[in-house]
Amino acid sequence: MTDPIADMIIRIKNSVMAGRKDLLVPHSKMKESVAKILKDFNYIESYVVLSPADDFKQIKITLKYAGKASVITGVKRVSKPGCRIYKSASTIPNTLNGYGLTILSTNKGIMDRKSARKQNVGGEVLCQIW
Repeated sequence: MTDPIADMIIRIKNSVMAGRKDLLVPHSKMKESVAKILKDFNYIESYVVLSPADDFKQIKITLKYAGKASVITGVKRVSKPGCRIYKSASTIPNTLNGYGLTILSTNKGIMDRKSARKQNVGGEVLCQIW
């Protein structure tokens, strides 16, 4: 797999479109950090790291719904392996004029746009979720 973050985002998008409540994603520290940010901003209900004895770790993500409509309505992978997008703290893009969430990979870890602006750090723009 050449782009694990895109795989995670597309799995979330496909689960939302299919109306599923739970999904499994192969574990990595970066994916766990992205799931934590999604949980902190109430885009998902919860996430749990599953570690069976004979298999690889996985992250079980429970999606959040408001009635029958999902809280997540769209996702977009911004920086790709073939074309990395880096932004300084002052030029980090908004998502839907502030109604969405922009996730960055910085030298201080994975964080959202507001935290990066507050700490005055830029980095690679991973994805946008709304």
